[in-house]
Order: sequence, then C-alpha cells, then structure tokens
Amino acid sequence: MKRVPIRLRVAAAFAVAMALVLAGTGAFVYARLAADLSHALDQDLRLRAQDLSALVREPGASLRAEAGSGRLVEQGESFAQLLARDGRVLDATPPLGGHSLLSPAEIRSARGGSRFVDVPSVPGLDEPARLLAIPVGDGVLVVGATRENRAEALRNLRTELLIAGPIALLLATGLGYLLAGAGLRTVEAMRRRVEEISADRPGERLPVPRTRDELERLGETLNEMLARLEAALERERGFVAEAGHELRTPLALLRAELDFALHHAESETELREALREASVETDRLVQLAGDLLLIASSDRGSLRLRPERLSARDLLRSVGTRFAWRAQEAARPLEVEAPEELAFTGDRLRLEQALGNLVENALRHGEGAVRVQARSVDGRVELHVLDEGAGLPADFLPRAFQRFSRADESRTGGGAGLGLAIVAAIAGAHGGSAHADGRDVWITLPAS
Repeated sequence: MKRVPIRLRVAAAFAVAMALVLAGTGAFVYARLAADLSHALDQDLRLRAQDLSALVREPGASLRAEAGSGRLVEQGESFAQLLARDGRVLDATPPLGGHSLLSPAEIRSARGGSRFVDVPSVPGLDEPARLLAIPVGDGVLVVGATRENRAEALRNLRTELLIAGPIALLLATGLGYLLAGAGLRTVEAMRRRVEEISADRPGERLPVPRTRDELERLGETLNEMLARLEAALERERGFVAEAGHELRTPLALLRAELDFALHHAESETELREALREASVETDRLVQLAGDLLLIASSDRGSLRLRPERLSARDLLRSVGTRFAWRAQEAARPLEVEAPEELAFTGDRLRLEQALGNLVENALRHGEGAVRVQARSVDGRVELHVLDEGAGLPADFLPRAFQRFSRADESRTGGGAGLGLAIVAAIAGAHGGSAHADGRDVWITLPAS
C-alpha cells in the first residue's frame, strides 16, 4: 500500500468506510423492517382472532361461510380453524379440510392461553405460515396467515439494497477520489515549486492556500523553514568569504617574507628577521584556523566540553596571571574580584579562552585599569571584564558577537573579528549567553 498514490489510498479508505456504513445501515433497515412486519402480522392475527372468536360463538355461524364473504378471511393468504378439545376439526376455511393444524400438545398449551406457532406449511398452501391459537369455549380457535407477504417485502428490500448499495458506494468513492484530488492539488503545486527552488535563486517561496486548514499551516511552516535555510546559507557564504579574506592576508605576508628570505636577504640578520616575521604570520594563521574550527564546531552543536567544578576566584586568577605581564608593559592595573565561595560547573580551558579574549580586547582597545569580576545573580554566575575606556560604540553593540564584526570596519587593524564570536560560542555551549554594554562585557553561565 505504501507504493499506491495517496489519492487512491484515500479513496480506498473512503470506499471501505462507506461500504461498512452502507452495510450496517442496510442490515439495520432490513432487521427493523422484518421486526415491524412480524409485529404487524401478529397484531393482525390478534385482531382477526378476536373477531372470529365472537363469530364462532354465534349460533349457526360458520368459518367456511365467512371465508366465502372474504370479510375476515382472505382467500389464499389467511385461514382459520376451530378445533375440539380432542383435536377434531369442528370447522375450517378452505382449503384446510379436516386436518388439524395443531398437535395435541399444542392444543393443550393453547387451552391455557393464546399461543403463536410457526409452521413450514399448511394443507392446501405450500407456504410457511404463522398461527395464533386462542381458547374458545371448550375448543381452540386457530387463526393463521401465510408469511409470503412478509418474505416478499423483505426480498424486495434486499434486492433494492443490493442494487442501490453498490451504486451509492461507487458514487461515494468517486466523490472521495475527487475530494482527495482537490486537497492534494495544493500539495502537488507545492511539490512543483520545490523542484524549482535552488540556492541560485534566493527568495522563492511555496504557494500557500488561504484555506485556514492543515495545508495552509504546512505551507507557512515550509516557507519559514526555507527562510531559515536561506539565512543559514547566507551566513555560511559570508563565513566562507570572510574566512577566505582573513586567510589571504597572512598567507600573502608569509609568502612575501619567505620570498624575501630566499631571494633578497643579503645577510644573516636580514634572513633571521624575515623568518621571524614569517613565524609571526604562521602563528596568526594557526590562531585563525583554531578560531574558525571552534566557530564551525559551535555551529554544528559539537563543541566538546570537559565540565568540572570550578572556583570562580581560581579561574579569574589564572586568566589574570596570563595577562599580568601585558598589563605591566602597558602600565595598566589588572584587578581580579571574585567571592571565595562562588563555584560553578564548566570547562576550564574554554572559559579561560573566552575570558582571555575579553581581557585581550580590553588591553588592546580600552584604557585605564582592567577589572575581571565574578558575581552570582539570580542563581547564575556572571563573569565580567571592564575597563575605563570609551567602551564599545552603541551602534556596534547589536552585532558585537557576530563573527568577523569589528567596531572599526577598516581591515587595517589587528584581529579577525572572531574574538567576541568565540566568547558567545563558548558561553552558548555552556548553556549561557554573552552580553555587552559599553565598557562592560560579560558572560552568564548556569551555576551547574
């Protein structure tokens, strides 16, 4: 069934459901009509028995004569018989003759009260019949009628159901097929448009029917997904373009220094200087490659962490020790402030890398003293780095943590614009976030 088109599957399911409904309805109608006909026949026998019992009590009355008049007994359809206590036939309508319709046991039972009896046939009428026996004086009056009328009515109904049922089923199945096709026409339009959508033609979206149903919600959801994919693709293209640009500069410088060392260096001093510059550019390439790898791992959600219980004071002191000589050279105090009891769970190396990026930015672009602080705020841990400079420009704050973003858009300055993006990636991998507000840049982490 999985290989059958949905339209046919829906029509088949509709056909099965309708077949069950029609079969159930037909069976119910048939059973109800059969019960109603049986009830009507019994009621008719009661009324006829009541009238004939009054008739046979009259002097000189005869069932045979009444059958001739046809007022209470219809020829070929109904009949009556008066039996004595011993089973002798006292009177009967033609063509019953002198054969008793009841057995001695049934006569004795009828003497105690009225009783219905079904017989396969009666003399002169080779048809099933239903009898009603009631006590009359010392005898028993038997009133009967053939069941042929009831059987014929049920046969006619059965024939009509067998004819009308399949026709109704075919019409319902065809209607279900058309309705399924109408519903899937929108899906087919979406499928054709999806075939045409490609990365070379951004901005294309699926047609959304204004039906306020599941298909409209599906179309809107798919269009939202296409928008997210398009945005992700643009980010990746921008990432590749920016990465290529950032890699091109140190590679060009590295090649220039090596060419100078190979072809133009005239002394050992010049050769060493060229190699030293090449080593600096190589270190820059290694750092840039590591940063790009970290960003890519963060995008895939696969940035590996080695969480452990950390003391905030120990972590901040470790970062302060790494940059102490830089701060001394720049004559800028580097202060560390953290409560002794403050602790949280995190990856030490990654958090030291994130804080190191923030301290590096403060020393390179800020002024005055640099403070590295840890605070506990509403059950979370905040790690702040502040300086006394002008801080980040207000128009730069919304994109401060985007990759390859710089407060100074000129590319002559140092750095690739990945420092704050790496801070945000590390904070996000820990279940936290990164924030900036002028001279204060910080990351928020869960306590555990």
